[in-house]
Amino acid sequence: MGAYVIKRILATIPVLLVVAVVVFLLINLAPGDPAAIMAGDEARTEDIERLRRHLGLDRPLPVRFIDWVGHLARGDLGTSILNNRPVLGLILQRIEPTASLAILSIVIAIAVAIPLGIIAAWNSGRTIDRAVMIFAVAAFSFPVFLIGYVLMFSLSLHWRLLPVQGYSALSSGIEEWLSHLILPSVALGLVFSALLARMTRSTMIEVLNEDYIRTAHAKGLTTIQILFRHALTNAAIPIVTTIGVAFAALIGGVVVTESVFAIPGVGRLTIEAVLQRDYPVVQGVVLFAAFACVMVNLIIDLSYTFFDPRIRY
Repeated sequence: MGAYVIKRILATIPVLLVVAVVVFLLINLAPGDPAAIMAGDEARTEDIERLRRHLGLDRPLPVRFIDWVGHLARGDLGTSILNNRPVLGLILQRIEPTASLAILSIVIAIAVAIPLGIIAAWNSGRTIDRAVMIFAVAAFSFPVFLIGYVLMFSLSLHWRLLPVQGYSALSSGIEEWLSHLILPSVALGLVFSALLARMTRSTMIEVLNEDYIRTAHAKGLTTIQILFRHALTNAAIPIVTTIGVAFAALIGGVVVTESVFAIPGVGRLTIEAVLQRDYPVVQGVVLFAAFACVMVNLIIDLSYTFFDPRIRY
């Protein structure tokens, strides 16, 4: 078990290195002069040159990359051009709303999708199965912002049950924190619940046709015992993999959702940095998001050992 964990952790190192190279090249090899863009249309030539020296853009690309990696190794993601603050500090300041939204969204997606997928698989070919699949196709077809606006109009503006926009920190109380996150989490969770429900259904149908499930029926086990003790356990790995993929894709959905519901998270920080051409912040946020995706995939890989002990070897 220990050797497997170490092997998976070491495997993330080259992935993180490739991610760092890609993120660095995306910013530094993009068309145009970043210093001229940041300085604005009315900037003088000497102002642009001064900004280039400040950003280190006058040095060769390999030297800039080595210097950048050295700062990364010390946990330094750079400094914001606009407010002269460390990028890592700006991200950590915004991480609570984004983490809260992402975690609550994936919890809602799992709570909705797993039962629906199991029910659809158990009633494969029947009306309830078709109803679940219609829901899954519909939910995955609508964009997050459209679902968000519908929920906002109906539950906030029309019935006035929940706040329209904004975010309340967890320190202000769970009830207030939850009231501001319900709408965006449901909007984001419904989209990914569709993907997860379809995967759960297809995997469960395959498992329910196995011989050991027929043996469980012959032994007189209850439906709950067959579905959860035998079928779901053996179908867990593809489902958990889909959860990991959904969580990684959810990071992109957070950007749109935070904009719709005016949540001051990392997604809003990204949009603000792009609009204001604050490239060090954009670079830092993209790298931070990529690191989060790699860590989620690592956790998913390690979780396989709990569902199938043979993977440890």
